[in-house]
Amino acid sequence: MDIINQLMLGFSQALLPFNILMAFLGGAMGVIVGALPGLGSVAGVALLLPLTFKMDPTAAIIMLAGIYYGNMFGGSISAILINIPGDSPCVMTALDGNQLAKKGRAGHALFMAFTASFFGGLLGIVTLTVVGPALASLGLKFGPAEFTALILMALTSIGWLLGDNPIKGVISAAVGLLIATIGTDLIEGMTRFTFGSANLASGVSFIPMVIGLFGLSQVMLMIARPNEFPIDKVPKVSLRNSIPPVGEYLRGLWTSLRSGVLGFYIGLLPGSGATTAAFLSYIAEKRLNKHPERLGKGALEGVAASEAANNAASIGSFAPLLSLGIPGSGTSALLLGGLMMFGLMPGPLLFSEAPEFVWGLIASMYVGNFLVALTCILAIPLFVYILKIPRAVMAPVIVSICILGSYSVNNNMFDLWVMLFFGFIGYFMNRFQFPIPALILSVVLGPRLMTSMRQAFMISHGEIGIFFTSTISLTLIIITVALIAFPTLNAFLKKRKAAASE
Repeated sequence: MDIINQLMLGFSQALLPFNILMAFLGGAMGVIVGALPGLGSVAGVALLLPLTFKMDPTAAIIMLAGIYYGNMFGGSISAILINIPGDSPCVMTALDGNQLAKKGRAGHALFMAFTASFFGGLLGIVTLTVVGPALASLGLKFGPAEFTALILMALTSIGWLLGDNPIKGVISAAVGLLIATIGTDLIEGMTRFTFGSANLASGVSFIPMVIGLFGLSQVMLMIARPNEFPIDKVPKVSLRNSIPPVGEYLRGLWTSLRSGVLGFYIGLLPGSGATTAAFLSYIAEKRLNKHPERLGKGALEGVAASEAANNAASIGSFAPLLSLGIPGSGTSALLLGGLMMFGLMPGPLLFSEAPEFVWGLIASMYVGNFLVALTCILAIPLFVYILKIPRAVMAPVIVSICILGSYSVNNNMFDLWVMLFFGFIGYFMNRFQFPIPALILSVVLGPRLMTSMRQAFMISHGEIGIFFTSTISLTLIIITVALIAFPTLNAFLKKRKAAASE
């Protein structure tokens, strides 16, 4: 009952006309920032933070939070329409979303993406409202051993990313792990495989790499295979015919709810963020879906899994931020700085010392999430119209977006060379059917796996038993072993059953 009273107090703040306007403007700016490759929520919040100096603290943080979760909506637009993820959490959205666009179902993909983001975000907000502080303390129980076990469990599911040729898939994953080793060792502070270049000291810049692999390579494929991108087959889309078939849509909604739960909890874990949530939720969907072979070839469930998870994770990161003062991502670290700038100290006392602010922010997420979803859904026909632009016009525009997106990450010309290099790599990987997702997953999870594993061994002085003393890590390892053993055991039982029937 106390939570309901506190939430009502929050809505009394969130429903003030100026705060509603800030929620809408923040969400709208987040959509725009998310749709422009290379910017992302961190850059969006950083650029707009100075605008809030003279504002009321509640209104200011409401707008900045809107940029964060609005970015998750916007990233799917470019990922689906032109196969360029607007931000790293939308890499997995592009796998199925762009395939649907090529089949003339861009409207269905966008509708599913926006509604999945809405339901994932809504689920995250409700969970944050009810059990946010308690879940934040649970997230702190994940240490190096637990993170190592979690990532190992994710990597055991890489088999579905290997494509039709497992050898090519393993090569892609191995190349991804090699790329992940480039940069400064976070444990000892030594540089690895940088060849004396200061530009590689922090590793290969992820956004330019993704833009090259997905965006620039797509332009090369347009030029090499123009028949695969026929604009005359793009149907005229209205809001009504952008709604997917009922049965297919309901499957996507069920996926949204399932992925929203997983995404929210991953968002609680410090350092995980929406990108990890999107990858792990897609892996989970591939495992749990009744027809896993459809994912990656144009399935709405694939779009729903990624979009619901990344939006729920963005909401989940507010739980440790508000209740413990611990940012769960780069964007929430900026929001932490914004809170301190306004004289608000996140932590357990924040809920009692500034309840109007905390509950006003939480209540504003209900309002902002609804406004952003409604705006995006109404604009679907406008978004789909992008596909009707002639390829002679589209190709140079995409190249320009790739250049601007890559350069804007660090304002560094070196990132353009990274984007160009991986553009050619992506083209040849597509040409010779090497799976790009296997490479991306290894690049995303590799550094965290190496750092967490080494930290765990340093804590235990080299004893492997540290992975079996924690209940969480032991449970995850048991699940990992089960995932590895299940295919072999299943094949053995089928063979034995066939032999018995004969």
